[in-house]
Amino acid sequence: MIRNWSKAVRTTVSAVGALVGARSSGRRTAPVTYTLITLCCLLFLLSPAAGLNPAYGTGEELLAAQRAYFRRWGVIPAELFEDSPGSALTPATALFVHGGWVHLLGNMLFLYVFGAMTEERMGRLQFALFYLGCGYLALLGYAGANAHSQESLVGASGAISAVLGAFLFLFPRARVTSLLPFLFFLPLRFPAWVVLPFWAALQWMAAGRAGDGPGVAYLAHLVGFGLGFAFAWVRFGRGTRVGGVPVAAPEGENQP
Repeated sequence: MIRNWSKAVRTTVSAVGALVGARSSGRRTAPVTYTLITLCCLLFLLSPAAGLNPAYGTGEELLAAQRAYFRRWGVIPAELFEDSPGSALTPATALFVHGGWVHLLGNMLFLYVFGAMTEERMGRLQFALFYLGCGYLALLGYAGANAHSQESLVGASGAISAVLGAFLFLFPRARVTSLLPFLFFLPLRFPAWVVLPFWAALQWMAAGRAGDGPGVAYLAHLVGFGLGFAFAWVRFGRGTRVGGVPVAAPEGENQP
């Protein structure tokens, strides 16, 4: 969930490291997760954000088309709470809009790694409603805290952060492979209860330092993460948590 896309993702990558995969056994079917990934990718490729469609022109013409696209489908906090049905829908449409290639690929990698196991545990319909509902509320929370902002807010990070929060509760000992910049990108495996709270703590610290300029909407990440963890805790209870689930790393590992 970002305000300035390329800068935001570079900041996130350098601060958090490249999360590569959670390990799990057996083949898992996650049609909702894969549908969300496919839909986000297709919409991005067809949009001016991808820069591939010649119909949007080049140079200043393309930049103008991108700005109009983000303002139409993204969340503008200053306009969200007006008496406009269209504005009320933007937290839902913004979940499927991404500002650039790195933004898209980073979000989709996190969803691919953590979404499948979470969907399998929750069930398809419940996972779909959980993803959309938490994503909507994460954007709403950010907009409420920045009610005078005129910047467009787009991306699935709030919803994906909710998936991370639910994953932490449901699979606290699942092994996650990380590439940490300050350790020369050595691949190290840690349990989810180490990696994900560390990620959330970084978001909290960054949110406290965030100014009014462009950057990452860390507050949306925190709201989504908290909502996801709380939902899993209330819905599934302590007795249904899954311990050390060893699972194979995903194919085509990418840097988020």
